[in-house]
Amino acid sequence: MKSIVAAVCATVLLAGTFAGLGPSTVSSSTAPIEADGEPITPIPPPPPADPRKLALGERLFGDTRLSADGRFACSSCHDLRTNGAGGGRSRNPASGQLDTLTVFNAALSFRLTWEGRFRSFSDQTEESIRSPTSMRSTVADVVLKLKADAALNKQFRAAYGRDVDRDSLLDAISTFERSLLTPDSRFDRWLAGDASALSPAELEGYKTFKAFGCSACHQGVNVGGNLIARQGIFRPLVARGPFRVRVPSLRNVAVTAPYFHDGSAATLEDAVRRMAAAQLDRTLNDDQVASLVAFLGTLTGNYRGKPLTGAAP
Repeated sequence: MKSIVAAVCATVLLAGTFAGLGPSTVSSSTAPIEADGEPITPIPPPPPADPRKLALGERLFGDTRLSADGRFACSSCHDLRTNGAGGGRSRNPASGQLDTLTVFNAALSFRLTWEGRFRSFSDQTEESIRSPTSMRSTVADVVLKLKADAALNKQFRAAYGRDVDRDSLLDAISTFERSLLTPDSRFDRWLAGDASALSPAELEGYKTFKAFGCSACHQGVNVGGNLIARQGIFRPLVARGPFRVRVPSLRNVAVTAPYFHDGSAATLEDAVRRMAAAQLDRTLNDDQVASLVAFLGTLTGNYRGKPLTGAAP
């Protein structure tokens, strides 16, 4: 109990603003408020959106004209066919880049990126377009290229009543990203009252998750994503910084390997052992690890009616 309390206190001292002020406009259910006595709440439906803006955002998400050399799109790092991360471009350790976070359910987090640098999808998108390690362009240059596409510009006029410009470009992409929720995980179905959705072993894993204090940081609708916390409270967790990061969501965690911002944990089992030691001062046995991993596997949701899958190696 002492180790759990210490971990919680260390986290709370470093906590930023809670959910509700971040990228999500889904609902106030993004706040870490218990429903029916549980620290986790089900994923809600995506927010209402103009289908014309959604279609534009989806098209732009895969448009390589957002990059200076015409070879790189949002979908290059965020593969929507698998887990919302990975894709055809892997992290380059030599460049100091951080492991790619999934874009799925990002709208449910109070801030974006590992360090919580952005409160809105618009700000994060503009920075990605500008980034020297990815798109290496500017929004102004992208707007000029897209405006030259008569058919695409016609779509912008239909959706926004004007030619493509900075605000409509960023809004279309943001509108699409807010729709990228993955509801109907087996755990969500259990929360909704389907007692058969989880096996006894998975339920035992959830009890362990709460009893060990994991839910102190990984709670709310996104099972995380609403705190800034220090990594390595009792012993080192990662070899290099940043050491204060936004607590990642555990939604779809079973299919989003590798783990941690440096990608140093190849398997979920390894990540669970290291987190318990570094954050809770616990050394887990094999049964405890298996129990927790069994529960985490129930957090995999669906996108467009299909369960998310791991990215190809």
